[in-house]
Amino acid sequence: MISYQSSKKILKKSIINIKDENILSISSLNRVTSSNIYSKFNYPSGDNAAFDGYAINSNDTKTIKKDNPKKFKIIGTIAAGSKPPKNKIKRFEAVEIMTGGIIPKGFDTIIPIEQIKYYPSSNKRKFILIDKKITKYNHVRFKGSDYKKNELVIKKNTIIQPNHILALKTLGIKTIKIKKKINILFFSTGNEISNKDNIEDWKVRNSNSHYINALKDNLLFNFKYGGILRDNHEKIFQSKIRKMLNSKIDIIVTSGAVSAGKFDYVPSVIKKFKLSNYFKSVEIRPGKPILFAKFKDKQKAIFGLPGNPMSSAACFRFFVYPYISNLLGLKDEQSLKAVLKNEFIKKKSLTRFAKSKINTTKNGKIEVEILKGQESFRIKSFVKSNIWALLPSGKSKFRKGEIIDCYIPNFPNQTLIL
Repeated sequence: MISYQSSKKILKKSIINIKDENILSISSLNRVTSSNIYSKFNYPSGDNAAFDGYAINSNDTKTIKKDNPKKFKIIGTIAAGSKPPKNKIKRFEAVEIMTGGIIPKGFDTIIPIEQIKYYPSSNKRKFILIDKKITKYNHVRFKGSDYKKNELVIKKNTIIQPNHILALKTLGIKTIKIKKKINILFFSTGNEISNKDNIEDWKVRNSNSHYINALKDNLLFNFKYGGILRDNHEKIFQSKIRKMLNSKIDIIVTSGAVSAGKFDYVPSVIKKFKLSNYFKSVEIRPGKPILFAKFKDKQKAIFGLPGNPMSSAACFRFFVYPYISNLLGLKDEQSLKAVLKNEFIKKKSLTRFAKSKINTTKNGKIEVEILKGQESFRIKSFVKSNIWALLPSGKSKFRKGEIIDCYIPNFPNQTLIL
């Protein structure tokens, strides 16, 4: 048995190569960029109005006084999306302009519509009246003021989120280079596992496969279900591994049959293959029997997760996902920090993944409560939870008020903390 920290080091060096691909930017949600992305255009693409109003040349207002207003002739209207006129602008002319409209050459400032006085009247709008000096560049959005052409938009090794897609489309970036999604082949194990809804008392509904499948879009992998391996399927499992080694599958993940029971054959089958960076059993709870190996001279790996629902869920979140994350080039996850709301005691030698609930107080303090019902078979506490609290080894008692490391169950922390 090894420590959690030792297992993380083994996973970190067990690299398998994941190739790049080019995809449409609009289809890139939750994909990881494999190169920096730069703007192809200036944004805004031209100087434009920040308000509905009238564009004028500020130089025409330098000598204007309140007791002697000046008439500016209205020469037209510019809507957002319309081509600006190219006519040479004369002195004391104004053009009505809508928010986002491109400001024609010769004009350099905008007077908001709310400040406009018309002549001869608001019903007969031939001129606008200006009775004071107007500052240059009022309410002007300048060309390239947000993004300049060739400016960095998204860094390499970033998980694309909806705000990124908005920027990519705004800036005319049609395709981007990203890491291919990692392909996971998942097997349930055991005679007790059933796909039926109505089962006998000695059976267990097949839930782990559906839970992990539900994570695939948020945690950056493709999921393929390999079915249920029964207690006498050792040779079938061995055959499926051989097929996987010559397929597009990157990682096999199994649930169950990894402990020391009579029918726990996953470790013995895996050892029939040439392996590197193997470990079996980690000082954690839940999930202590977890297994990992990289196939020697192959760009493939395997995880054997325990069969209890919470053990499987915790091990996927704290072993399989960090491994995927590393292969995709992401930075190590940074924890969310929260103040512990209640005392918790655990075995000193174990790292504990605790089903917990995080909330924000009226004073803005982030608190985490470790829930009752931490046994690996209990799902009620998992339903009530919204965070995993990670309690490190080397300490048994965690007191109220301590700062605790927390990890989102269904999303990478990297989408929130960089």
